[in-house]
Amino acid sequence: MKVTLERRNDTYLFEAKGDSGVPVYIDSKTDEPTSTGSVQRSNGASPMELLLMGVGGCSAIDVVSILKKQRQEITSYKMEVEGQRRQVREAKPFESIHVKLFLEGEIDEAKAIRAAQLSFEKYCSVSITMEASVKVTFSIVLNGIEISL
Repeated sequence: MKVTLERRNDTYLFEAKGDSGVPVYIDSKTDEPTSTGSVQRSNGASPMELLLMGVGGCSAIDVVSILKKQRQEITSYKMEVEGQRRQVREAKPFESIHVKLFLEGEIDEAKAIRAAQLSFEKYCSVSITMEASVKVTFSIVLNGIEISL
């Protein structure tokens, strides 16, 4: 797997592309003057936001795939992915990430729980890549009711 990045302005905006060719814009979250003196606002996701999006996207694909194979009818699927960071020298890596899944439809509660467990413990390459240094947890809201795990 390989991605490319190309700078798109005179500050921190980059266009990234993978094998799909779909552009993803990455930018710094700091506002600072450009060479012309104007303030450059962020025009893309920060690298840390992209990590959270990667965890969410990877898991979402797994969960939908597993539930579809179990003939569960998903009418709506949303997620919130929140990362807690800590100071390490000059960096602020994630120390924990919590994913909250919001599922709607004709979905058996036990199957929803098992699908999420399989994703985070076995299939989601993004979460598993980070598991040595970042604690990834999840919760599920099924048809508006939070499930006890």
